[in-house]
Amino acid sequence: MDIPSFHAPEIPQAGERLVLDEEGSRHAVLVLRMREGAVVRLVDGRGASAIAEVTDAHRKRCALQVRERSVRTDTRHPLTLAVSLLKNPSRFEWMLEKVCEIGVRRVVPLILHRTERQRVRQDRLTAVALSAMLQSQQSWMTEVLAPMELGAMLSWPSADHRLIAHCLPGSAAADLGPVGGEVLMLVGPEGDFTPAEVDDALGAGFRAVRLGGSRLRSETAGVVAAALLCIGSRPY
Repeated sequence: MDIPSFHAPEIPQAGERLVLDEEGSRHAVLVLRMREGAVVRLVDGRGASAIAEVTDAHRKRCALQVRERSVRTDTRHPLTLAVSLLKNPSRFEWMLEKVCEIGVRRVVPLILHRTERQRVRQDRLTAVALSAMLQSQQSWMTEVLAPMELGAMLSWPSADHRLIAHCLPGSAAADLGPVGGEVLMLVGPEGDFTPAEVDDALGAGFRAVRLGGSRLRSETAGVVAAALLCIGSRPY
């Protein structure tokens, strides 16, 4: 049976104690029915993880003692995935959950000319990323930035490869596959990028890429791009 995972902003050294927050305590004691002696996994989202034992199964202040603590190097693909916000926020959250499970380092909600919804609950997106990290048993949490407009992404400071996936005709595009180094990937909204936005991106040094032979929904395109870049480049 898998050990349940919980988030702890700071993980102490082996032999030390900590207390889960009220939400985590409630989940551990009332939902999972954990009692003294039960074992959990703790992660801080920045590489540190630990195995800990429940010492006080209090539903509001569940106390744990750390047995062993370790730190993992971030081996995820250095991908920044910028995807347009969608009219239906649940579709964007679905996409975010999946790319976090795949192991994208950073997600940027993108605001474009055809983006219909331009406001998000940042705390909600962070919660989705946190849940995906715990579910997929990772030690590093995907960073979710505040929404940005295209101009900010065109001047993104660090990227060895700047890519844009669009469906406009007449643009030479290569099939997307694994690439090394820092990658910035742009995915458009329902209705795609405008021709002017594509021209601006290409003029800023972006390269057009294809995500296969099918026309994909924006949320599907985000997941496919993450899978092709991240999973395809991992050593097994």
